[in-house]
Amino acid sequence: QVQLVESGGGLVQPGGSLRLSCAASGFTFSSYAMSWYRQAPGKERELVADITNAGGSTGYADSVKGRFTISRDNAKNTVYLQMNSLKPEVTAVYYCNARWYAYNYWGQGTQVTVSS
Repeated sequence: QVQLVESGGGLVQPGGSLRLSCAASGFTFSSYAMSWYRQAPGKERELVADITNAGGSTGYADSVKGRFTISRDNAKNTVYLQMNSLKPEVTAVYYCNARWYAYNYWGQGTQVTVSS
């Protein structure tokens, strides 16, 4: 059974940091490209960052470049999103995504709220 389980979300003050984790199981993690998406209330889900299966290449939305870092540990079947210098506008539910050809899996999401 495929599972993607996000963790690490929560309430943080502006300027703070959070590290999200996504633990994968039920598929060959090292074959899949991984991504983080987010969806704010009333908005469409958007891509935040992605990383290739071996971790050799990453990509970021312009709005998070320089503040967010995606990484992965294929030995632990886990992908991470380090988020620094957080701003209220990044408040959203963050979702983990795994994709390989026609295979596409989603986690249940973790809430990130940036507020003073």
